[in-house]
Amino acid sequence: MKAKLDSEDGKARYKKRQQTVEPVFAIIKSAMGFTRFHLRGMQKAAAEWLLAALAYNCRRLHNLQAA
Repeated sequence: MKAKLDSEDGKARYKKRQQTVEPVFAIIKSAMGFTRFHLRGMQKAAAEWLLAALAYNCRRLHNLQAA
């Protein structure tokens, strides 16, 4: 894996991860405090994640409208 990441293509792909998905997860985990699921089972965890994503999107829309 290290050899793949050290290649030029690997560096470019890893750099792209930083700007697309990972900031969303970091905001949900650190700023919103969602660090673990509190319910058991795939359906309940999926519903809990849906609520966390909905809260993130509502917060983002509110901040965009305020600006």
